[in-house]
Amino acid sequence: MAVVTSAPGKVLLTGGYLILERPNPGLVLSTNARFYAIVKPLHEQTEAESGSGEWVDVKLTSPQLSRESLYKLSLKRFTIQCIGLSESKNLFVEHALQYSLAVAHGILDKNKKDSLHRLLLQGLDITILGCNDFYSYRNQIEARGLPLTPESLLSFTPFASITFNAEESSSENCKPEVAKTGLGSSAAMTTAVVAALLNYLGVVNLSSSRGQDKENDIKDLDIVHVIAQTAHCIAQGKVGSGFDVSSAVYGSQRYVRFSPDVLTTAQAAVKEPLEEVIVDILKGKWDHERTEFSLPPLMNLLLGEPGAGGSSTPSMVGAVKKWQKSDPQKSQETWNKLSEANLDLERQLNLLRKVAAEQWDVYKCILSKCSMLGSKKWMEQATEPNQQAIVKALLGARDAMLEIRNHMRQMGEAAGIPIEPKSQTELLDRTMELEGVLVAGVPGAGGFDAVFAITLGDSSSHVIKSWTSLNVLALLVREDPNGVALERGDPRSKCMAPSV
Repeated sequence: MAVVTSAPGKVLLTGGYLILERPNPGLVLSTNARFYAIVKPLHEQTEAESGSGEWVDVKLTSPQLSRESLYKLSLKRFTIQCIGLSESKNLFVEHALQYSLAVAHGILDKNKKDSLHRLLLQGLDITILGCNDFYSYRNQIEARGLPLTPESLLSFTPFASITFNAEESSSENCKPEVAKTGLGSSAAMTTAVVAALLNYLGVVNLSSSRGQDKENDIKDLDIVHVIAQTAHCIAQGKVGSGFDVSSAVYGSQRYVRFSPDVLTTAQAAVKEPLEEVIVDILKGKWDHERTEFSLPPLMNLLLGEPGAGGSSTPSMVGAVKKWQKSDPQKSQETWNKLSEANLDLERQLNLLRKVAAEQWDVYKCILSKCSMLGSKKWMEQATEPNQQAIVKALLGARDAMLEIRNHMRQMGEAAGIPIEPKSQTELLDRTMELEGVLVAGVPGAGGFDAVFAITLGDSSSHVIKSWTSLNVLALLVREDPNGVALERGDPRSKCMAPSV
């Protein structure tokens, strides 16, 4: 009777900071790093004596953090109370739980509500699990005396215990409590929990086959998206761009954010019945834009962890907004230049996707040759006009990424935050000089999270070796364009580790 769902982590290639404001787009790749949620009955029999069924018993377990929390959830006002000696609160899961139950009560018909009530009297047992890729295991690898390689990461059991940052957070390094790699764990976790609860409660019927795009599937995904966005924003205490939740639901995409006003009622929900609020939000004007995007064929996403323990995106975004207010003219100039560079990279990648579809043999041949050479020698491999057009697009993508990095650095310096710290700049410059590397950069808001590289053909192994020599741990993360999915069982019952 258990329902198991998963949602992917993300890498934001373009749109850092700009994506916060419409109509600036961002290119976001979903990954094979997935967060899982397992929902099943807490009790074998219904618990009818607790306030005539007005309260639902809930247990939330996070094995990787060795944490367990117990709750009572009111079915009248959908308020939640932590009981006993629960170690800590998980606001993302708590809001996911409240909003999922509220929407179930708000949109199901009477017959289904009766079944829902009987189901809830058994309580809810929720388990959350994140793939190892979301978290940093550098300290454990070094403690074991192992080399900083993907093979060492594979030596850890799936869903291994999570490392906490030993150092106190400061404005300089902006480190979060848990050492992460910057893949959007909170968005993936929230999405997985919402999807599992809505499927368990009978609100949606998710497909167990990833990559399907049927009309009914999209309608169900849209419900998951709205509830997950709402829960994630309220848990964060602010209405973010939502690209991380959108990619967790739908997969890789070109994304333009929704207007924040659509969540005004959710932010004031303490004054109104939550059931009415959440139904209104479902019917609201969600004007985000989502179009299909993925990397061109024969291109690979690589992530490398320099070992600084991650960065806190909200604090960095706050610093950029403060800079915008203090110097609106200069900040707007920087944003305009950054926006044009983002669009240029998008144009080059879309052109390469188009050429690959129309001239596959030529495209494959050129990428194979370029994958073994540094970028300065790429044009020498093109002897025909159609080959030269492909190389021109490859070099155009590189130039656009260099412009993006330049403007991001300027923004960071002006705002007083390390969007591309010096250590990252040196690493990225050396990476972009390697054979077969198209681009390299700091994803999303930048900082001390993992860096990314896009490589051509079979050149990834060469980059991994180079990163290892530079004390950078190449992660097991790769692009996977699929979004949230219904799984066939508990992921701990099978080996989930990806191959190198």
